[in-house]
Amino acid sequence: MRKIKSAAVGIALGSLSLGVFAQTSVTLYGVADAGVSYQSHVNGGSSGSGSQVGVTSGGLSSSRWGLRGVEDLGNNLKGIFVLESGFDIDTGKSAQGGRLFGRQAYVGLQGDFGAVTLGRQQNALYDLFGAYDPMAVGPVFSLNSVDNQFNGRADNAIKYTGKFGGLTATGFYSFGRDVTSGLGGEVPGHFKVGTNFGGGLAYANGPFSVGAAYDQYQGSTLASADLTAKRAAVGASYAIGAAKAFAGYRWMRDEVTTGTARHDNLYWLGANYKFTPALTLTGAAYYTDARTDSKDSWMYVLNADYAFSKRTDAYLLLGYVKNKGNATFGVTGTANTLPGQNQTGAMMGVRHRF
Repeated sequence: MRKIKSAAVGIALGSLSLGVFAQTSVTLYGVADAGVSYQSHVNGGSSGSGSQVGVTSGGLSSSRWGLRGVEDLGNNLKGIFVLESGFDIDTGKSAQGGRLFGRQAYVGLQGDFGAVTLGRQQNALYDLFGAYDPMAVGPVFSLNSVDNQFNGRADNAIKYTGKFGGLTATGFYSFGRDVTSGLGGEVPGHFKVGTNFGGGLAYANGPFSVGAAYDQYQGSTLASADLTAKRAAVGASYAIGAAKAFAGYRWMRDEVTTGTARHDNLYWLGANYKFTPALTLTGAAYYTDARTDSKDSWMYVLNADYAFSKRTDAYLLLGYVKNKGNATFGVTGTANTLPGQNQTGAMMGVRHRF
C-alpha cells in the first residue's frame, strides 16, 4: 500500500477533487492477480461443456483497487471511508455485478468504542474467516469455492466493528442486501424483503486464534420474503514455528436459493509451512456433508507460493473435487461442474500488491 496525502491524491487522480485537511490521509491500494488455469468437466451451459484452459483473474486474491481515508477529529475520534472496486484483470471488466465500488463502499466514525459504518459492506463470515481458512478465503480453490457466502457482502448496511486487545467483535444489519436482485430490499410496507443481518466474535492470543460467526438473509421478492438462509460457523488456527494449522465447521439451512429447505454441514482442515522466507506450501481439504440429498463433495487443494518481494509473488494451485450424486462443486464454485462429475483444476499465476 502507498500512503499519499490528500493533495497528492488530487494531483494523481486528476479530475478527482479531494480537500486538504490537517491530520487527514488517503491511501491508494490494490491487488492485481492473474494466471493460466485448467479445469476438467466444466459446465458451460448452452456454450458447451468439457475441459477449459485460459487466462483467469484472481487465483489467490481477487483483483481490486481502492481508496481508504482517515481524518483525525480529535479526542480519539476519526472520520473514515473506504471505496473498493473489484475487477477482472483478464478482461478489464468490473466485478460484483458491474458495480463501480462493488467490493466495499462505506463511510463512518471510528473511536475508542470501535467503528460504526454505513454503506455496502462485508458480512461477518467474510470479516472473520480469512483467518481460519488455509487458503484465506481466496476467490478460487478455497472455502469460497464451496460456499460463496464466506465472500458475502450486503448493500444498504449499518455495521459495528470493535477491537479490544485480542478480542474482535462485529455485527451488521442490511435493509436490502442486493439491489440488483428481485426488489432489492427497502420496500415500503415490506421491511423483511432482502434483509440481512449477522455478527461474530474472534479472539487471538499468541499462536492461537478462534472465532465464530452467524449470517442470515431473507428472500428478495415479496413471495420469498419469509424464506431464510442461515449459516453459523466456528474456526480456529494455531501456529507452531514455521507451521500453522487450521480447522473449521459451518452449519447451513437455506430456503432461499432453491425455494426448498437445503441443509448441509461443511468441515475443513489444513495447514501451511514456510520452508524458507520466500517459499510457503499449503494443503487443505473441504468436505460438504449434504443432509437433505446425496450431494456430498470433497475438495482437496495444494498451493506453492514463492515471494519475490513483499509485493510480488508467484504461485501454483492444484485441486481435485470428488462429487457424489448430482453434486456440481468445482474448484472455482458450487455450480462449476457437470452433475456428479469429478473435477481436476490447476492454475499458475502471479500476484502484485500496491
